[in-house]
Amino acid sequence: MRLFALAVLLASGCSPKLTNEAAIRKELAAGNRVIDLPAGVIEIRSELVIPEGAANLEIRGVGSETVLRATADFKGRAVFYVKSASGVRFRDFTVDGNRAALEQRTGLPPYDVRFADFSRNNGILADDTGALEIREIRLANIAGFAVLVSHSRDVLIEQLSVQDSGSRNAAGRNNATGGILLEDGTVCFQVLRCELKNVRGNGIWTHSRSTSPRNRAGLIEGNRFHMMGRDAIQVGHATGIRVQNNQGAYIGYPAAEVDVEGRAIPVAIDTAGNTDKSQYVANRFEEINGKCIDLDGFHHGEVRANHCVNRRSPEHYPHGGYGIVMNNSNPEMRSEKIRIVENEIDGALFGGIFLIGTGHTIEGNRLRNLNTAHCNEEAAKFGCYYAAGEPDMLRSGIYLGRGAERPAIARSNIVEGNEISGFKMRDRCIAAAPGVSLKDNTVQRNTCANHERD
Repeated sequence: MRLFALAVLLASGCSPKLTNEAAIRKELAAGNRVIDLPAGVIEIRSELVIPEGAANLEIRGVGSETVLRATADFKGRAVFYVKSASGVRFRDFTVDGNRAALEQRTGLPPYDVRFADFSRNNGILADDTGALEIREIRLANIAGFAVLVSHSRDVLIEQLSVQDSGSRNAAGRNNATGGILLEDGTVCFQVLRCELKNVRGNGIWTHSRSTSPRNRAGLIEGNRFHMMGRDAIQVGHATGIRVQNNQGAYIGYPAAEVDVEGRAIPVAIDTAGNTDKSQYVANRFEEINGKCIDLDGFHHGEVRANHCVNRRSPEHYPHGGYGIVMNNSNPEMRSEKIRIVENEIDGALFGGIFLIGTGHTIEGNRLRNLNTAHCNEEAAKFGCYYAAGEPDMLRSGIYLGRGAERPAIARSNIVEGNEISGFKMRDRCIAAAPGVSLKDNTVQRNTCANHERD
């Protein structure tokens, strides 16, 4: 009777309850379509590999009662490793990565090496996989990345909880790990309604080597961040990415783990590589030990209705900076045609918006309580003279620059209808670098006032 019941269960595509690592491996090798993980703690000593070519496989648990825990001698790329599969679904269980035992003090990979080929001790690693779903998973104490997806397509990551994850480098700084990474030309992805707390590295991140395809057609929406050592969100080398309705607090903390040697100053929403046709909309962050939005590599896109506020004294933000900054590190792009509209920056250490390039619209922004560092009156204390010969750079509300990583004189831009206030902002409201003319831009109907938060 028992054998008959078991045969019926397997024929239906289901599997019996599993009690240990060996049983899970057996079910994976058998190619069953549904693998039910039981309640309880299952010790995992080496990576659980989804067979290449697997299709329409679901691995599911019973919520927080199902715990897969890496042992102190765990060996592998990730607790679960998927390659060249389709329709794999992970749902409703917990992964404990045993970071205390498995953390490795490593830096970043070489520029031509994928994180998928470099990072060990991840939670879930998927490579060259389509129609991937990772939902309602709790990942804690992960030494590598909680989730790492490389060169994949049609990816849904939804309602994950990531906590107390990420490792450090030899200097004791974060090494970018701990969060959710999509890399090397991952396309058609969504990261929705996840919660990340106490992550040492980047929270949600797209990254591609310059020689690989850009990530594209992605949505990062409704996620929450608390206590991040690097960026909450970074859009790297990508096209067609929408980042909206995300919230976070305490970005760039603990300050001792910020990678100052690697110049990885934290940002609420960061950009890297060549990134275009993207939108950052209606995101809200507070207490940022860094910048609100960094547009390094961003062009032909929109930054609208975002809100960043710092309420404490400037000493609390040792890595604090501008509100919104443009840059052009990637040689494949030029800073052009960005709409920065209806954003609110409140309490930036330095200025509100740093502007380079052409064809931008800077309109209807509320830039309040700027220059809390009191540049340049307290220059020695906060490093206000960042660029030689440009004393106005960090003390102005909106600064029209002559370039950043590469020359890119601010010209043919619209700067209109912005509200600017802060330390001596009536006199330092909108300024231009030497060699840049305000007359070469449309600057009108901006309001400027001296006002500081009590």
